Amino acid sequence: MKVLVIYDSVFGNTEKIAQAIGAALVSLGSVGVIRVSDVQPGQMDGVGLMLVGSPTRGFRPTDAIKNFLLNLPADKLAGVKVAAFDTRIPTGNIKSPILRTFVKWGGYADKPIAEAMVKHGGSLLLPPEGFFVKDSEGPLVEGELERASTWARQAAEASGLK
Repeated sequence: MKVLVIYDSVFGNTEKIAQAIGAALVSLGSVGVIRVSDVQPGQMDGVGLMLVGSPTRGFRPTDAIKNFLLNLPADKLAGVKVAAFDTRIPTGNIKSPILRTFVKWGGYADKPIAEAMVKHGGSLLLPPEGFFVKDSEGPLVEGELERASTWARQAAEASGLK
């Protein structure tokens, strides 16, 4: 089984989450953890499970993730089981009440990623997931790497591939 974890990262936190997800999935077979800017043509061929993640930037994924998903051929993910994740600041850690309101209204990167993958034919395994950083540059909240590993194992079970 070929598994890809494709991510973008600004301060290294999403990369750490992606690496934890990849490590939790090695029992499924060939697992690649690839920064979106390093994805090469053909690497997605034969993928059975694909997980895509991004830091939340302006309530959305990074431009690199948006462009990657936007430029996939229409049916590229047909038959592929997919899951989406992001990194974000917990709402309770946002000091400005106005910004907290915008976050509640604008959302996070995980849902647009999931929607784009489904639009390209992917079969969404789990609800999109957010992993927490203490502040905009991090670090990750304690326990998030373990939570990412658990989430990855849940995706593997939901895929029927484990």
